[in-house]
Amino acid sequence: MPDHFDSNTADIAVVGAGVIGVACALQLARQGQRVVVIDMQEPGHGASFGNAGHLATEQVFPIADLSILKRLPAMLMDPMGPLRLDWKYLPRALPWFTRLLLNLRPAPFQRSVAGIRALNESSVGAWHRLLKGIDCPGLMREDGSLLVYERPESRQALLALQARMRQQQVPVEFRDAKAVRETAPQLSEQIQGGLFFPATGHFIDPYRVVCELVEAAKQCGVQFLKQQVTGGQLSEAGVCLQTRQGKINARRVVIACGAHSAKLTAALTGKHVPLDTERGYHLMLPHEHDRLPFAVTSLERKFIMTPMSDGLRLAGTVEFAGLDAPPSMERAWQLHRLSKGLLREELSAEGATPWMGFRPSLPDSLPIIDRVGDGKVLLAFGHQHLGLTQAAVTAEMIAQLASGAPVQPAYRLDRF
Repeated sequence: MPDHFDSNTADIAVVGAGVIGVACALQLARQGQRVVVIDMQEPGHGASFGNAGHLATEQVFPIADLSILKRLPAMLMDPMGPLRLDWKYLPRALPWFTRLLLNLRPAPFQRSVAGIRALNESSVGAWHRLLKGIDCPGLMREDGSLLVYERPESRQALLALQARMRQQQVPVEFRDAKAVRETAPQLSEQIQGGLFFPATGHFIDPYRVVCELVEAAKQCGVQFLKQQVTGGQLSEAGVCLQTRQGKINARRVVIACGAHSAKLTAALTGKHVPLDTERGYHLMLPHEHDRLPFAVTSLERKFIMTPMSDGLRLAGTVEFAGLDAPPSMERAWQLHRLSKGLLREELSAEGATPWMGFRPSLPDSLPIIDRVGDGKVLLAFGHQHLGLTQAAVTAEMIAQLASGAPVQPAYRLDRF
């Protein structure tokens, strides 16, 4: 990726070369805009590289419910728990968690559910359009996904979840142990059953999705710069972004740099966004092929296994420790230990690679998709663990906002 810009002024500068930023750039370029994408890393090397690959349209509930109050001591004490809050980070995280707890009240909680659901219901169609437009429909599989349980006492919790999801019109089917083994015969016989979500799917190579979008964007004239945006300001002509290599001028900017979006948003809008990061981990098993027909999540073990072209990806765990703390890769290796007993034969960890990335999270579990600053600043960040799922529909919405469409209230910046 070059580090210089061929023109003095772009129509739109997109800050962030993850799947959301690149998808936005492609949609805007197809409108005839001159677009430049700026990121300190190569495209797709942030959270977009290591996500679970799950098209998670069934996940319509916020990251936390009232049970988080009971789990808080364990979050602080158990370094390997599925939901961890680093006690050293607690003072900085406290305002964010306070907002999260306030969002658990019935009215704001239901607003969050409605906002997540609206995006998820539009996500599959948007991905169809996006992948068809770049002639890569095969990168997404729509085979559904499965949430399994092992303990008989978990059945009631699973049925309660099914009832809640049906209330939100999420397509979901209960499958008994026999039906689970018929569709995923390599799963352990101790699986009691599960919930099947027919309207979900998975991506066989999330990084390749970004690479294909980049190539399509380049063919539409989009330029990619490997630079770090350190600040910016609005001007009469548009936006001036500062990088270590100099200034980049554009008529408008799209802020889509995930967990790193708050600083630039504050510089350009004066608004301090309560953006934090869920640090997510994965373990890629390169020798595991054909184990599963679709993504499988364990209710009790709280992690997901997704079949991909390069092997089987184990992903999960949420860690609140900020952007600066070093990764705890033991949490990635813990995923392999969690998998033991879930399949008939143990998974091979030979050649496995651990990974950690930053999911951008707002306390109401909704992203910001907005147009502010007299129309000069477009915002597309805060998608928590649904960035891949909601990327294509977000890109369509940003393209619409750039053309003057009204902002949808649920995703406005000024809700904070």
